Amino acid sequence: MRGHPRRTTVALTVTGALLAGAGATACGGPRAGSSDAALTVSATTPVIAHRVRQVGGDRVAVTSIVPHHGDPHSYEPSPGDAAKVTRADIVFSNGLLLEEPGIMKMVHNNAPRSTPKIPLAERLEQYGGTVMRLKEDLGLDVLWLGWAVEGEVPGDGSQVRTTVTRLEGPGDLRVYLTDTLGTPQVYVDSADGLDAKDSFTLPPEAHTHVNWAFSKPGTYRLTVKGRTETLDGKTTDIGSGTFTFTVGDAAPAPKATTVLDGGHADVTLNAETHKVYVRANGGKPGERIRHPAGDVVLNVPDRAKESVPKEKPYAFLGRPGDDVWVLPQAVIGKHVHGDLDPHAWEDVANAQAYVRRVEAELVKADPDGRSTYEKNTRAYLKTLGRLDADVAAKLATVPERNRKLITTHDAFGYLARAYGMEVAGFVVPVPNQEPSAAQVEQLGRTIREKKVPAVFLEPNLASRADVLRRVARDQGVGVCTIYGDSFDDKVDDYVSMMRHNADELARCLGKDGR
Repeated sequence: MRGHPRRTTVALTVTGALLAGAGATACGGPRAGSSDAALTVSATTPVIAHRVRQVGGDRVAVTSIVPHHGDPHSYEPSPGDAAKVTRADIVFSNGLLLEEPGIMKMVHNNAPRSTPKIPLAERLEQYGGTVMRLKEDLGLDVLWLGWAVEGEVPGDGSQVRTTVTRLEGPGDLRVYLTDTLGTPQVYVDSADGLDAKDSFTLPPEAHTHVNWAFSKPGTYRLTVKGRTETLDGKTTDIGSGTFTFTVGDAAPAPKATTVLDGGHADVTLNAETHKVYVRANGGKPGERIRHPAGDVVLNVPDRAKESVPKEKPYAFLGRPGDDVWVLPQAVIGKHVHGDLDPHAWEDVANAQAYVRRVEAELVKADPDGRSTYEKNTRAYLKTLGRLDADVAAKLATVPERNRKLITTHDAFGYLARAYGMEVAGFVVPVPNQEPSAAQVEQLGRTIREKKVPAVFLEPNLASRADVLRRVARDQGVGVCTIYGDSFDDKVDDYVSMMRHNADELARCLGKDGR
């Protein structure tokens, strides 16, 4: 079994005292506004808020910006969230671009300037944790094209704005993102002319996934420009570039150029060098190839042709049933992230590193509470140590041939690495259209070839996982639940979450696969 060597010989021990302790502390500690709290703390997610409560105990009043059932990748903060942040003595986030950028912008805009803003995962190694690169490969049969920003941008809450300034071609281009509820958010629409509204922002060193929809076949030339923006209103232009798209099989590619028609790539602005290029994945893990804008052609073949959906929110694409050539978003909802996988807590050893970082930051903010924070940390680290051993032992009961994960989104790489599992695939339906026959067949083929006995849905994404359910039914495999980014009414603390995940994986991937 792969993973930490210390995990290979432990016995499975789940004591009543441990379970009772987890339940008793899951929602413990005073809430924001409690008069006996030494610190008022805002956390971006319930997973982080729970962790802070375990360390802080009665000395901290903690609220979470993202609610239970919420998705940190797509949650839009409310005025009430902003009001709570204004009263925070310290703000904890996960970092590594887990949170939707609007959450972090709200934090920077509303938290007092003197309030520490701590992205816990971004120094995890210093506290005994590990981070890993995020692998993205959905095996789409067309190019998976996003937008990206590279280079550092100085200034609190800085971001980079990309604006489309010109489009030459036979038809119109719409660039849009579909959220977790299936609602499109249009970033660029050339049909009504191009102006300042045809733009969007990203934080530094981030990228996002979007749909690119062309109304007619032919050759298009798209010009974009970029600028940096900071919270104090300063802006700096960072260059422009023109990209060529060939839409439809009959559109000829210009000579002496590189044609990209598959894999993962991003239209990229570099805030430091002021260069604009296409960043494409290379043949080796982590390899990136940067093609100057004028030296590459982005191909949208006829196999990318779809019909405009009849649903009213998609009327901006044209009349229902009209042809439209689409490079799909592939990942559901607003999913802005960087190169490193932010879901580090799915390895319990990393959860211990998070706790050590929380302890250090609370002591720094409230030195008088040192003894309390140290005592609570020691106790919780012991709980997590037992949890780590139990999860490892439980998953060791899964036959090696069945240790394969197919999930709704790519949140379980750390769990797989730590406990001897394999991420066989993750499936997120393209929300605005039915998946192609090739995509459905590929998923079914993966399940058949790897003999996967069950697939796993996350409760907060289950309503968008119809494709996974249907293919699982067609292949005769089980459908089970696993928790990644969020809690719910049944599972509302980290210990319970990891125990559920271990139990469910062992049950569904066991000898009979059910």
